[in-house]
Amino acid sequence: MTANLLDFDLEGLAGFCERLGEKRFRAVQLFRWIHQKGATEFDDMSDLAKSLREKLKTSAVVRALPVLSQHISADGTIKWLFDVGGGNAIETVFIPEDDRGTLCVSSQAGCAVGCRFCSTGHQGFSRNLSAGEIIAQLWFAERFLRSHLERGERVISNVVMMGMGEPLQNYSALVPALRVMLDDHAYGLSRRRVTVSTSGVVPMIDRLGQDCPVALAVSLHASNDPLRNELVPLNRKYPIAELLAACRRYLAVAPRDFVTFEYCMLDGVNDTPAHAAELVALIQAQGERGSWCKFNLIPFNPFPASGLIRSSATSVARFAKTLSDAGIVTTIRKTRGDDIDAACGQLAGDVKDRTNVTTRMSKHRIVKIEAAITLPNAFNENTFNDQ
Repeated sequence: MTANLLDFDLEGLAGFCERLGEKRFRAVQLFRWIHQKGATEFDDMSDLAKSLREKLKTSAVVRALPVLSQHISADGTIKWLFDVGGGNAIETVFIPEDDRGTLCVSSQAGCAVGCRFCSTGHQGFSRNLSAGEIIAQLWFAERFLRSHLERGERVISNVVMMGMGEPLQNYSALVPALRVMLDDHAYGLSRRRVTVSTSGVVPMIDRLGQDCPVALAVSLHASNDPLRNELVPLNRKYPIAELLAACRRYLAVAPRDFVTFEYCMLDGVNDTPAHAAELVALIQAQGERGSWCKFNLIPFNPFPASGLIRSSATSVARFAKTLSDAGIVTTIRKTRGDDIDAACGQLAGDVKDRTNVTTRMSKHRIVKIEAAITLPNAFNENTFNDQ
């Protein structure tokens, strides 16, 4: 059976090379060609022995996910729809900033958590992605962006596991994928620049801290259990007190000295002065006047099935001031890519009618991909050390 080399972290690739009768150090060379240089053809891997290249031609491939569509927003945000088979599709979003390039990566086709304000949850759950399918999003995006932006150096500096799915419910694939992102022979990302976002799977937060601590973001969205039970159903299993305790434990091993709480602002639902005061009390009860966490207030991106409305700018500003005045670092997220349905909570995938993606035309540029995007066979020589 032909192996897709995107499925392997470095240790797995070393084992694969050993099964081919090769020394383990060959895996490092191969890993660099695949992830640092973006090579897909074994003949291009010039420092590999010809005998190894011949073995690889009959036993392995470097296979990316098929691209169904590509949308480019007026603000430079790019969204890709990838085919993962069985009628399922996932979405990946690149968000350019002056000082960074962030890739929002999916971990599942659909999502089983079912948060009320998230269009992905309304789509339902199809399946977990493999580690290779998670990494394939980063591999493709970096390769495409180098060509598209005519850049020789690394474009993606940050990865956030905030796309479709609950990452900690696909833990066995998540951790190997994270290790590839962090590996100096692959993408060399700093642990501070890789973020896992969770709706609050408490036991897996603890496991992540033991196995592969990276930056942690938690989808909180409510100031009390009854409200969070309605907005984030997982709260019925892991209530707020347990979640906050897990976050505090995680800080002992986290690469950052804070946990980020994501809070989607919903008009008349969770955005009142009383809710803000309740949040302050929750955070301050943990000590340190809230210096152990940061809040990211997210403008809600409406979709018909939610029955919810975005909070007014006045309500969001008032809410932020209450938290800030209490010593809690608070930011208001700038909405990016909402003209291509790439903003937070909008990643639902064109699964229902993905063979006719041009029916969702709007003011943005939309490209329907009938075949693989033409890319160079490999990156130019470059360094992936964290900036």
